[in-house]
Amino acid sequence: MKKLLVTGSSGLIGSEVSTYFAQEGWHIHGLDNNQRAVFFGPQGDTRWNQDRLTQALGNRLTHHEFDIRDRSSILELLHEISPDAIIHTAAQPSHDRAAEIPFEDFDTNAVGTVNLLEAARRNCPEAPFVHLSTNKVYGDRPNQIRLKELKTRWDYDDPNFSNGIPETFTIDQSKHSLFGASKLAADLMVQEYGRYFGMPTCALRGGCLTGPNHSGVQLHGFLSYLVQCNLENREYKIFGYKGKQVRDNIHSLDVARFIHAFIEAPRCGEVYNIGGGKNNACSILEAFKMVEAFSGKAQRFNYEESNRIGDHVCYYSDLSKIKRHFPQWDISISLEEILRQIVEATERRSS
Repeated sequence: MKKLLVTGSSGLIGSEVSTYFAQEGWHIHGLDNNQRAVFFGPQGDTRWNQDRLTQALGNRLTHHEFDIRDRSSILELLHEISPDAIIHTAAQPSHDRAAEIPFEDFDTNAVGTVNLLEAARRNCPEAPFVHLSTNKVYGDRPNQIRLKELKTRWDYDDPNFSNGIPETFTIDQSKHSLFGASKLAADLMVQEYGRYFGMPTCALRGGCLTGPNHSGVQLHGFLSYLVQCNLENREYKIFGYKGKQVRDNIHSLDVARFIHAFIEAPRCGEVYNIGGGKNNACSILEAFKMVEAFSGKAQRFNYEESNRIGDHVCYYSDLSKIKRHFPQWDISISLEEILRQIVEATERRSS
């Protein structure tokens, strides 16, 4: 039986890929110490998801209560397991929170990734290594693209970006946030281990990765947190850009499906922008209306003129490269279906 190591296995993507690959016959070694609860408090706690996975996967899951910053433990674990593939989703995921905890952010995102890469190089260099990076590696440079203001959203007003942001877009000389910088350091090391050592690695620069098992909080988890606010009649705070800022949204299952495709046909040192693309993009104002249609509740919100530092006005992924390299893969779950699932799951957990 093939062995898969998943870091951050109790998080959104980690739990999705654990379930997906277990159904494909793999044994899952899940690594998670619920650090999200430390970063974000009780709302970020993922133990409920760990319990759900344990019940669902049974003896197909072995849980490891490790911290990826613990270098010696990571080296020992990979020596012991020697996995057939590694999916690295563990991270400090908020650019706002990173400014408050810069050491913890960098040690988790950058140093933790190097710990895993070197442990893989020493013990299983042939195992595909998939790293969940972020579109924040592009910093705020997307904001320099000419934009047009529409009734409910901003959009690109430059034909070169009619399909979104490609992987060739610059990552240099921009404001990333400390989170974006630590994730960029990890992204580059994933590329370097692939190109320098010939290891099968890739960095997936995600847009808004989402789904019904997301523990969204104000600082991270756009759609999940928005739905929580709607269903609990709490105010959602909009930070600048008139609420017309745009994000593309991809269901965690579609991410898992792509990771499977990469593991089946890996490349060395690749980067891919992975998000919902233009068809699954929406603004905050548009998301309000879609959620209201499913929940039947009006969205309460307040507006703060100041935007988040380094935040994108408009971002959606150009999926041309990922589809060219893996033509069998495509988005399979629409934005409307994603929101329906999040609303139903959130209602179910709160009942």
